[in-house]
Amino acid sequence: MFHTRKHMQNEMEFVCLEDLVPQDHLLRKIDKYIDFSFIIEKVKPYYCEDNGRPSLDPLILFKMMFVGYFFGIRSERQLEKEIQTNNAYRWFLGLKLTEPVPHHSTISWNRRTRFKDTEIFQEIFDEIVLQAMNHRMVGGRVLFTDSTHLKANANKHKFNREEVEVETRDYVEELNQAIQEDRKQNGKKVLRDREEVKQVKTIRKSKTDLESGFMSRDHKQEMFCYLDHRTTDMKYNIITDAYVTPGNVHDSVPYLKRLDRQIKRFDFIVEAVALDSGYLTNPICKGLADRNIFGVIAHRRYHPTKGLFPKWKFRYDEDRDSYTCPNGEELPYKTTTREGYREFKSDPKKCISCPLLKQCTRSNNHQKVVTRHVWEEHKEHVRLNRLSVSGKKLYKFRKEKVERSFADSKELHGLRYCRLRGLQNAGEQVLLTAACQNMKKIAIYLSKQG
Repeated sequence: MFHTRKHMQNEMEFVCLEDLVPQDHLLRKIDKYIDFSFIIEKVKPYYCEDNGRPSLDPLILFKMMFVGYFFGIRSERQLEKEIQTNNAYRWFLGLKLTEPVPHHSTISWNRRTRFKDTEIFQEIFDEIVLQAMNHRMVGGRVLFTDSTHLKANANKHKFNREEVEVETRDYVEELNQAIQEDRKQNGKKVLRDREEVKQVKTIRKSKTDLESGFMSRDHKQEMFCYLDHRTTDMKYNIITDAYVTPGNVHDSVPYLKRLDRQIKRFDFIVEAVALDSGYLTNPICKGLADRNIFGVIAHRRYHPTKGLFPKWKFRYDEDRDSYTCPNGEELPYKTTTREGYREFKSDPKKCISCPLLKQCTRSNNHQKVVTRHVWEEHKEHVRLNRLSVSGKKLYKFRKEKVERSFADSKELHGLRYCRLRGLQNAGEQVLLTAACQNMKKIAIYLSKQG
């Protein structure tokens, strides 16, 4: 029988908010298994205890932010509207059905004033990791690290060109010491300290977001962006570190510092790491060896000069400390440069009559020079790790761990673009997104365990 339903919007009904939220809702699991009480103690130093008007409950403030990151609500203004009409959100925040939702400007005010230049978001992220460790969801033995770009809220065509100083790398002193020791062992004079000349480079600086960096890489879109450097754990893919830099900072620059921070902060005993080819640098390979960590790093494709032999055609003999060319002639050690490269040079008198000369070098003096970094042996060990059975198995997990984590962030949690401008705001977005991803994993895992 045909039937239509009358409008009942004006009818009054006695309901319980608890009954309006499905039992299997994500927020129910998070509320049950995640302990948020630590937030009160973390933020208490930023509030005045005996003066001013009563503040908004910090738990409600941060839970509002968490809801935005859980469900990919990119705007705080839109977040306020969603909470007004969503019963599950109200239940999670502890708001009654008729209770007004805190104004969206409250979140932005606290960010700009109360929590500006603080470590509160890093502390919240760390605390969630510690909760995952308490539930035995973090091993701390095998870690995967990579970076992804976040498009900055800036037009790539609006910029100024500026000259900036090239930052000195942390490993420079250690490298200089290794260079001097290598020269002594080979009977060369110790290099004199030369006057420090500050190197400069020209970069594009956005007129809109001054702290973003211009990224220009092969096969990638040019843009002003930030880089999210992320580490995940092997066991349950919990994110153990999230760090933001401008988009023009190389992946390898902050890696060892962030690795050391995790080891110190969470007492990790790291046995192995798997990294992308961007991390295949001599300092990182040396750093992993110093820390007794089994490093597996993807192979980086080199493009030798067309028509000439690639470097791997020249075999290195460790006992004789020399290279052998494809024609069987020896290239003995000659010197070590200030940049840390050991030079091996051929005999021009033999090279001039060599049938392979045109495929070997195009130098005017008919001399072939092969260079080898003083830390090259550590990079060779990493290459052997990659080719080993355990190395191949380990590297296969990388795309299932850290790459999967990035995909979830961008597809489900709105991390494809920066919501706000500035390095600190980008760092807040990355840390809270990573923290919410970890909360979801913890809650879903524990709910399945009953």
